[in-house]
Amino acid sequence: MNTTDKGLSAWGLTMMALGTVVGGSFFLGVAIAIRAAGPAVVIAYILGGALVYLILFALSEMTVADPAPGSFRTFSQRAFGPGVGFVVGWVYWTGLILAMSSEAAAVSVLLRIWFPQISLPILGLSIITGVTLINLLGADRLSKLESGLAVVKLLAIVGFIVLALALIAGFIPNRPAVGIGALGREPLFQKGISGIAGSMLIVMFTYAGFEIIGLAATETADPHRTVPRAITYTVLALVGLYTIAIALLLPLIPTANLTEEVSPLVAALETKGVRWAASVINVILVTAILSTMLAATFGLGRMIRSLASEGYAPLWVKDKGDIPYRGIIFSGLAMLSGFGLSFVLPQRIYIFLVSSGGFSLLFTYVVILATHYKFRKIYGCPPKGKCQLFGYPYTSWFAIVLMISIIVSMPLIPGQGSGLAAGLILVIFFTITYGLSKHVVNKKPGIIRRKDK
Repeated sequence: MNTTDKGLSAWGLTMMALGTVVGGSFFLGVAIAIRAAGPAVVIAYILGGALVYLILFALSEMTVADPAPGSFRTFSQRAFGPGVGFVVGWVYWTGLILAMSSEAAAVSVLLRIWFPQISLPILGLSIITGVTLINLLGADRLSKLESGLAVVKLLAIVGFIVLALALIAGFIPNRPAVGIGALGREPLFQKGISGIAGSMLIVMFTYAGFEIIGLAATETADPHRTVPRAITYTVLALVGLYTIAIALLLPLIPTANLTEEVSPLVAALETKGVRWAASVINVILVTAILSTMLAATFGLGRMIRSLASEGYAPLWVKDKGDIPYRGIIFSGLAMLSGFGLSFVLPQRIYIFLVSSGGFSLLFTYVVILATHYKFRKIYGCPPKGKCQLFGYPYTSWFAIVLMISIIVSMPLIPGQGSGLAAGLILVIFFTITYGLSKHVVNKKPGIIRRKDK
């Protein structure tokens, strides 16, 4: 797809990324990370933010060189051959389907509180159908909607920060200052380094979705300027708001009182008697999850189109128009199947879907970093741009080793071991599928073409 003069702006691309990232995994699932690491989870969030910075700018340098459809899937294929492109594309797509299925399951439970007469399967079906249909409207309209929803979510986090500060400092009338509160009764490293390591999967999952910047690069008017700016805005917003919000939450409620069934932000405010704010955040939580599903479906449709264009997906999924209608509908049907797992698998379905989806995303990030390493080794800095990833190749090695360490440490948290197993099975399955497939279009392995060559 060619870029147009009416492409996404840096602001629109940033809002699309924030719309994907800031969802139920932060407002709800972050409780798992906090319980795993205790107060040291703040360190995990800072470390996770550093990884996001490295991965995004690695992706940015390749995207500036060539804003190709399929983004990191296409780049990895050119660097390491069609087999890697096939596996990365399908593992990422499947992982994001599982992740969005977990979001659909979470928002269905929340909506059931307001609509008890409607069954969970009907709610889930309605949500996924609505998200799919909205995506069929195209990038411009979706970007405008996502911008509004993303602003609501960011304002909710900012609102929580302001309220938490007021509670801690004692600025709310007739309420004593919390001070360091529960934080003073818990050791910083209450579960040691293993706690931080075990929390990193969920931490990275709360950041996951930022790679949509690469997938949407073909729909920007000037990717050389737009993509780097969008990355800077995204990283600053995410790391700043996440870290501050978690740091201020810790004094308000003991980590042992948190559960993935209730948003930590809601639980903290209810503990301190601010119930009206807790109710508002519950509404925001539903908005956040729906926003995440909308933006993620945008990326899913474009990834499946990239796979189909290479002959790696069924021919009937292939689309040539600006909007990948068939890819979006196919992805929506797959999400419905994933949502159905919540009625088949055990009660810990949420953490299973999160961890298996999280593995797929971490696997993708490792491939992005490895692809960028090879790209820079051959071509150096991208044309019409500059090297944005500082410390290469040492930062690349650091990020790759750390990402692999996070994957290896998944079994440290109950429920994540099965997610790791499921993720590994996905990689093996798609590797075998590629080897057996008679429909794969074999292309000569290469590396990302520089436009000035």
